[in-house]
This record gives sequence, C-alpha cells and structure tokens, in this order.
Amino acid sequence: DVRILTKTAPSSSKLAYTFQHRSIIKPGQIRLLINSYSTIKNKVKEPCHESLDSAPVDTTAREQRYMSGHYFFEYLVVVSLKKSKEGAYEPQITYQFPKRDGMVRFQKEEEEKTLKAITLFCFPEGISWAPLTEYHSETFSFVLTEIDGSRRNGYCRRLLPHGNGARPPEAFCIISRLACFGLFSKIFDEVEKRHQISMAMIYPFMQSLREAAFPAPGNTVKIKSFVPDKGTEIISLTRPLDSWLEHVDFRTLFRCLTNEEVVLVFAAAVMERRIVFIAVELSTLSQVIHAVAALLYPFTWQHTFISIVPEILIDVVMAPTPYLLGVQKRLMDQVTDQTDIGDEKSILPPKLQDEILQALRNRKEKSTVEELNSVVSEAFLPFFVKTVGHFDLYVTRNSKGQPGVFQSRAFYKTIKSKTTRHFVKKFLQTQMFDLFIQEVEQQPANPQQGIFHKKIVEYQEQKKKEKAKKRH
Repeated sequence: DVRILTKTAPSSSKLAYTFQHRSIIKPGQIRLLINSYSTIKNKVKEPCHESLDSAPVDTTAREQRYMSGHYFFEYLVVVSLKKSKEGAYEPQITYQFPKRDGMVRFQKEEEEKTLKAITLFCFPEGISWAPLTEYHSETFSFVLTEIDGSRRNGYCRRLLPHGNGARPPEAFCIISRLACFGLFSKIFDEVEKRHQISMAMIYPFMQSLREAAFPAPGNTVKIKSFVPDKGTEIISLTRPLDSWLEHVDFRTLFRCLTNEEVVLVFAAAVMERRIVFIAVELSTLSQVIHAVAALLYPFTWQHTFISIVPEILIDVVMAPTPYLLGVQKRLMDQVTDQTDIGDEKSILPPKLQDEILQALRNRKEKSTVEELNSVVSEAFLPFFVKTVGHFDLYVTRNSKGQPGVFQSRAFYKTIKSKTTRHFVKKFLQTQMFDLFIQEVEQQPANPQQGIFHKKIVEYQEQKKKEKAKKRH
C-alpha cells in the first residue's frame, strides 16, 4: 500500500520521499525529506536542539542527585488548554510536582523558561484547538537540550480529561535525565489510572517514584502505592538489559518504511544530512526519529534534534546546518518543495549495505520489541564494527599519561576495500565521529566496554580464525 514519489527541480539538491496511501498521509504513515547538506565542509556544533533554555540550578545534595540521573525524574507537570480572552486555547501548566521553593531570581527565571518550553512541546500545534468529545490518547517524547549540550527527556501523554460534554485535551509530562520510553509509558499508565480517581492520588505515587533509585540495566525496582478499593499495590518497573536501546521501539519505523528505505535514511544520517519526517500522529514522529538516532550507535547525533517541531518554531527547517526534525502533516506545505534526488543510495559500501539488508530480512512480521531490537542491532552495529572498528589501533599514546592522538590518515589507508575506504574517509569528517574519537583520545589505553567493544573483539577473533584456516 505504500508507494514512493520523488519530485525534482534543477535548483535544489534535496531528496524527497513520500510514503503515503492514495496520496494521503494517514495516521501511522510518514513522509521523509532529506537534504544533502553535510557537515563535512562545515563543522559547526549547534548548542541547542529542542530548547534554547538551560536547566534550573539547585545546589542541594538531593537535587544534585536528581540532576545526575540517579532518580527517575525531575518534574511531573500537567499542561491544560485554557481559553484566553481572545477565545483561543493556550497551553498552561496547571499542576507541577515537585514545587521548588527557595530558589534565587535567576533560578526561578531558568525554571520558567524550562516550563514554557514544556508547554510548547506538549502542544506543538499552538492555539488551533477546539473542545472535543472524543480524543485518542497518545504518548510521545521530546528532548530538551541545554547550552552545555546535555539532554533531558520529556515524556508526554495527551488524553481527554474526565468530564461531560466537549472539552480540550490535557497533557501529562515527565521530565527526566533518563532515556527509557517503555518504562515511562508504564509510569503514565499508573498516573492515568490514579487520575481517574483523583489528582490527589497522583502525588503519593510520584513521591514514591521520585525517592526510588533508578534500576541498573536488566534490573527491576518495586514501588508501593495505595489505591482506594484496591489497597496497597506493588508496581514493578523493569529496565531493559540493552540500555542503549531502551528508549527505542523500532516497530513504528519498520511499519512506516521498507528495509531499503530505512537503510537510505541511515545513510543520510551517517553523513549528517538535513532530514525531515512528516506524519499525522505525534507518537509516530517521536518513535521514528528516536529509532533513526539509535541506528547510529555507538555514535551520537550531535546536531539539531527535534522529534516534534512546535508550529511556532517551524522556521527551523530553514536552518543551513544538519538536523533531524519531526513535523506534523498539517504543516507539510511549510517544509516541502520541489527537489532533486540525492546520492543516498550510493553512500554506503555496496557489500556492507547488502549485508544490512540481508540481516533485516531476518525480522519477523509480528516481532516483540526485544526481538526486533535484537535483529536491528545485529544488522547495523556490524557495519560500524567493519568500517571503523579498528580505531583504537591508530590512537598513539605515550607513557606520560598525555591524551592520545588519532592517526586518521593511517587509519583509513589501511582499509583494503576501495568503496569502504572512500566511505570512511568521508565519515571521519563528520561531527559524530570527531567527538567519538576525541573521547577515545582522552581515555587510557584499552578502557572500552559495552556492546560495541564486545562486537569488535568478536569480529577481530573471527578474522584471526579465518586467516589461520587459509594458512592451513
């Protein structure tokens, strides 16, 4: 049912793909625009992604622990649509937990900026709302990026408040340093259940959650909470074992795009192009854009990252620097134009691109989140293992504890495949590789841990065995 349309114009170097059914983007479907601008010639790091505001500062020991990510969340807010004197509905925070007292002036100002940003992302549509009698509840996420580059995650559930007659929806939003979409979706289920009884029931649950330590990957934390007519309930919250994929659900990405299209998007992202996703549903946009960012592991997207662009910020699509943007379909006319087909199909080395596609064919139609995450990991992670996994061999270090120095020319010259060497030479100039290798240079020799290092070791052992077989 999905067909691809391309538009061309001699004045542009963009690539546009339209994923739609009967020329209409329906709920759960997505359109994609890719611009061939790359950071290869212009390494400028944008300081901010979804918010131009820095985080509130608090000097107490407890708040420092919250900021360090040892707790589940910093804020829970309820954003309601209130009618203004002009008759339009404007998002306002009507509930905040916890309230922060004793802040000095500049801290209050910073908090106000953060809370204002939250209202924008909870209702990115702006003031174009009317009372409703039916509204499909949806959960989505966004990112608040600080001036220093650190990120906080916003998890939002929008629903129709209880009552009679037509009424505007409201949003529950949790701000946390922790990235774990599935875990916070379950927390929202509990918040929504208590909201049906009384707003007062939310406070003790969130207080218990705020006091609980965030579990390590694969571990479970249990929260006790009292519910009228049911007594004390024990809620189990389990963190996925693969922590680098815990913020991701690849099902929406592969439901919207074919394997070939996912690989094309991956290629564009690796070269740090400007990419816009267009869809009707906020949940589709946030899930797809976070999934694409996860494909880049162990590298991290370093540029503008807005999973859902508020209408008031739509001019960000005109930025000349790389971005990953999610735009609602109703704003499509403001971000699309006549475009040329780019070079995305030829970015990746052909042999390695075929290996990714072959691995993706192993996914089942009705995979669980864990099964699909495993298949996707096995498809894309080996690509970086085979292209740049030998990086540590070309970081020279002295015995005086000075930072290492990466020998980039020797690194890519050692690659035998001409197409792979051509790709790596370009990839070395991206900001995501540049910052990755800077961190490696600052580390002592052989400090690498995690799944990427594990896959590198496995691959190197496999190559040694293959060489030994050839000798015999």
